[in-house]
Amino acid sequence: MSAKYQETLNYLFAQLPMYQRVGSVAFKKDLTNTLALSEIANNPHEKLKCIHVAGTNGKGSVSHIIAAVLQTQGYKVGLYTSPHYKDFRERIKINGTYISEEAVIEFVENNKKHFEAINPSFFEMTVVMAYDYFVNQQVDYAIIEVGLGGRLDSTNIITPLLSVITNISYDHTDMLGNTLSAIAFEKAGIIKHNVPVIIGETHPETEPVFYNVAKEKNASILFAEKENEVIVLEKSWNNTNINFRLKKETNFQYTTDLKGDYQLKNLNTALTALHYLNNNIIIKVDNEALSKGLKNVIGIAKLIGRFQVIDTNPLVIFDSAHNEGGLKVLMKEINEIANGELYIVFGTVKDKDLTKVLPILPKNAKYYFCKADIPRGLDAGELNNTACNYGLVGKVFKNSVEALNEAKKTANKNDIVLVTGSIFVVAELV
Repeated sequence: MSAKYQETLNYLFAQLPMYQRVGSVAFKKDLTNTLALSEIANNPHEKLKCIHVAGTNGKGSVSHIIAAVLQTQGYKVGLYTSPHYKDFRERIKINGTYISEEAVIEFVENNKKHFEAINPSFFEMTVVMAYDYFVNQQVDYAIIEVGLGGRLDSTNIITPLLSVITNISYDHTDMLGNTLSAIAFEKAGIIKHNVPVIIGETHPETEPVFYNVAKEKNASILFAEKENEVIVLEKSWNNTNINFRLKKETNFQYTTDLKGDYQLKNLNTALTALHYLNNNIIIKVDNEALSKGLKNVIGIAKLIGRFQVIDTNPLVIFDSAHNEGGLKVLMKEINEIANGELYIVFGTVKDKDLTKVLPILPKNAKYYFCKADIPRGLDAGELNNTACNYGLVGKVFKNSVEALNEAKKTANKNDIVLVTGSIFVVAELV
């Protein structure tokens, strides 16, 4: 890392509010700043061919799956995701390669005076940086993951070729609403006039919301879960063999490097989107590209932190599940593979609704509570005290590294050590 790049990052993190670090105070209620910055950059969002991906859980995995397959097809593919784990540049990739340090420096230096005049959030600036970079690098397609919500998310200035909404669960209720229908309405904000939308999961409370918005926008709507299904044929720690049943009648068999049964819904959503793009002559995606891309999603698109097996003696798994929906499917998966004791290294953020999260965690596990090293991180002692009210017994550690080391030292070879609760805790360890 060059000194100039580090100086640029220091400027960004110090001068601009960043939701992932400080929470809802950085959340903006409209798209004015993003549009103003984009206009200064000659409106790159209007020049991109995009796929827009929203949802409470799975949107990162779905975005990476689509990107990996399109890359395998031979396209030059931009991928914008958030937040990052280790390096800010993870957010902006082309064919799996991070944006260069020089490009980050140049964008910031060219726009510092505009930042000072507009006072954008960290995320608003980063979104426009990504759009500008993708246009300058002449990508064929860009896969854009929503940061938070949808309707008011900074990414939502684009008009995509296809919108995708993975699922709806309780998260960020202080900003998106405290009912599934209210959250669905915010996610449905990415649906554009005359642009088709794929909905990954069907729920009686959210389905009418999506139908109503799609009708209002004259957008064709397809529920992947109603049309198609993915079934596991065989799985190992290296690969999962699946059957994708399109329209309940045509079968395609694929092998993927994605692990965890919770990825089945993400695979169904992504495969539904990819087949839709091809069948409706929007983007050509042949079955050979689908087969090759799915085999190496992690390697091609650089997906990390999703049921990531770090060691096998004992089995150490990192997963960035952090809300009710994500933790439910993760714990179901862990329960199915657990033979010995379960050790959980757990940390979260201050604005998380622990009343929805902590009841999901197993009472028979041994907990190693830690604080994510960000201002939003919840104090490990406070987390431990609250967890005790839910029958969760653990120890307090000053950081995630000490917590993981202690868990690994205590666990036997047949036990499982799981690191979860926050992407920021996982980021400190990957």
